Amino acid sequence: MTIAVGDRLPEATFKIMTPDGPSQITTEELTAGRKVVLFGVPGAFTPTCDRNHLPGFLNRLDEFKTKGIDEVAVVSVNDMFVMEAWAKSSGGAGKITFLADGSAEFTRAAGLELDATGFGMGVRSKRYSMLVDDGVVKVLNIEETAGEAKKSGADALIEVV
Repeated sequence: MTIAVGDRLPEATFKIMTPDGPSQITTEELTAGRKVVLFGVPGAFTPTCDRNHLPGFLNRLDEFKTKGIDEVAVVSVNDMFVMEAWAKSSGGAGKITFLADGSAEFTRAAGLELDATGFGMGVRSKRYSMLVDDGVVKVLNIEETAGEAKKSGADALIEVV
């Protein structure tokens, strides 16, 4: 069952890269007492994710912050090393939190998995964006058309934050 507005995020642990090396963060640690924009992508470096979805959030980051957002984070079913490389190459390192959900633990628990085996990618994440307030989903935008980041993009989410 797909997560919905009003639901609490499922407990999961993401892998992250820090200046001190590999680490982890739970959904509770990420969202407790905070307003977080969380967006999910099918894969780091994939065309729509890399050229449209992530850049939209980077470009509007200051606007999200002025609207009271404590953190903007991206989730992908990739390992933390790929996410670190993507953070660096995109210019998002130190600005957006790159969360590796390598085994799709969070993605499956939230019901946001995408079967991309036809593209040789295995289980991935649907493209989405959400506003989470103290662990509870307040806004959820799930993209319906593959290869687009309109409904789930930063421009759509900033309007309702």
